[in-house]
Amino acid sequence: MGFTSMLTLLLTHPLEFKTLVQFYLYHEQKRDITSMQEYPTSGWDRKSMRRCWEFLDKTSRSFSAVVKELEGDLARIVCLFYLVLRALDTIEDDMTIPDEVKQPILRSFHAKTVTTGWKFDGNGPDEKDRQLLVEYDTVIEEVNRLPTEYRAVILSITEKMATGMADYAHKAATTGSIYLETIEEYDLYCHYVAGLVGEGLSGLFSASKKEAPWLKDQLELSNSTGLLLQKTNIIRDYREDVEQQRYFWPREIWGKKEYGFKEMKEMYVWDGPDGQSVKNRAMWAQSGMVVDALRHAIDSLDYLRVLKSQSIFNFCAIPQTMAMATLELCFMNPAMFQRNIKIRKAEAASLIMRSTNPREVAYLFRDYARRIHAKAVPEDPNFLRISIACGKIEQWCEHHYPSFVSIVQSTAGSGPSPVFNESDARTRIVHLTDAQDQALSRKKREEDIRNGLKPDAVARHAEQGSPWELYLRNSFG
Repeated sequence: MGFTSMLTLLLTHPLEFKTLVQFYLYHEQKRDITSMQEYPTSGWDRKSMRRCWEFLDKTSRSFSAVVKELEGDLARIVCLFYLVLRALDTIEDDMTIPDEVKQPILRSFHAKTVTTGWKFDGNGPDEKDRQLLVEYDTVIEEVNRLPTEYRAVILSITEKMATGMADYAHKAATTGSIYLETIEEYDLYCHYVAGLVGEGLSGLFSASKKEAPWLKDQLELSNSTGLLLQKTNIIRDYREDVEQQRYFWPREIWGKKEYGFKEMKEMYVWDGPDGQSVKNRAMWAQSGMVVDALRHAIDSLDYLRVLKSQSIFNFCAIPQTMAMATLELCFMNPAMFQRNIKIRKAEAASLIMRSTNPREVAYLFRDYARRIHAKAVPEDPNFLRISIACGKIEQWCEHHYPSFVSIVQSTAGSGPSPVFNESDARTRIVHLTDAQDQALSRKKREEDIRNGLKPDAVARHAEQGSPWELYLRNSFG
């Protein structure tokens, strides 16, 4: 942001100005991939890899920054994984390429990705990422440098995704069907374009040994993390997609009789005599899309909770909290039907700074779910479903991270410790349970001593501690 923009923000939104200043001052870049000591992992000393980093920067500065903070060679590997899938998507998404040309390229793209020297210049001149395919031989050079275990994951996911994309592209080209009809078909499409990305990332994380080897087998959780992001983007990009004749909302949701729409473009035409009615029904259709996206939130939280690496957690958590913020922004917001809307920069900065541990991320999910529920209206046919979806998120957070317990860092340097909210009735239960545990422990020690057990052995038995002490030990080491 320039000086004028920051000054305007200071005058109009002083709290957001404060957040951005804190972000710029205190959110330090974790690593510099251009530094000499990073060459062995980042590949910056090679011209081909530098070009790959440049392509990543062109796609999204914010996403590129998160990728670069992944530790070790994982940043380079994820960069290449993303570029391969971006190139694949650029071919599938280009309507200027005839189906008879597109089909063989898509279905053999995984093989072309390791074919030295292959590149493609058949995209339309206005295609955003056309140059990536024109210089795709550069990406191939770097992919072929990867260890076998990483390359196998990338090629496997590429083949699966390309097959799914080719099937949908062929259906659109040969049947003239431009809509996704059912929620099941919608889920399958989102799996191909995003769920497989989550599956591939889990495979790469496991192969790197920075995460557990069984993470790659958590296919449902990995899929849900991708679907939450993809469905959020599809909801937010409604107007842009409709104007480009891309209809990703499934008819099963927006085509219900109570909404009364025959075409998706009817949802933003509000200038007629019944404009207010159309607007209301459009927002009900939108709430149906939001409640469908929210069913992936719990899986996303479960996935984040098992991650061990801090850099991997940040990489995965930030897009998920951004998605929840975007869903809340879109929900019951008529502006979404007229233009592309985005969360404010200060809110994005706050999410980046806060998305550092499972507990804080869970509370972010809960807070956005509460905001969504607060905006729901009883007239909406999805009102009850929205309430249940938001309640499930609240329930998950309260089960795993009870709100009456705060974790604070001890000033004595002894590590984190729990602080209970004394005004909450549940605190009395914890105190009573602890008192009972201590009484039982004393009784057991007395019995052990009477039975001749040595005092040091008795002490070892008592080291297990209370349930909350065990929770802290397991959570924070």
